[in-house]
Amino acid sequence: MGIRFILMVNKQGQTRLAQYYEWLTLEERRALEGEIVRKCLARTDQQCSFVEHRNYKVVYRRYASLFFLVGVDNDENELAILEFIHLLVETMDRHFGNVCELDIMFHLEKAHFMLEEMVMNGCVVETGKSNILPPIQLMDKTS
Repeated sequence: MGIRFILMVNKQGQTRLAQYYEWLTLEERRALEGEIVRKCLARTDQQCSFVEHRNYKVVYRRYASLFFLVGVDNDENELAILEFIHLLVETMDRHFGNVCELDIMFHLEKAHFMLEEMVMNGCVVETGKSNILPPIQLMDKTS
């Protein structure tokens, strides 16, 4: 399948956005998020951005005050996922203008729409910012 989940978390470990591409109960999601967030936030900048946890490989990257965590299958390419995280941040930057935690909190639906334009059923389907942003800009015009 590829991508199993995408999380955006602040430095205090509070989840700001969670998107799952496999079914987990609410209790399983809470436990998984807590374990992964604690594990990733405890790592130093000198350590690599890949962590194995349960049957997932977690690829993460910190941008300003937000951590972007992506859980993938063990056979997924870590560098491709790091590139995907960077593309996601660049796309959000282009739309919000230097994306921050407050943008995600106050425009959560737009962040989810961007993810839905880029990822479908755990597979990256769109990588062109010029194709991702027009539907969201169109929604802004109509509202």
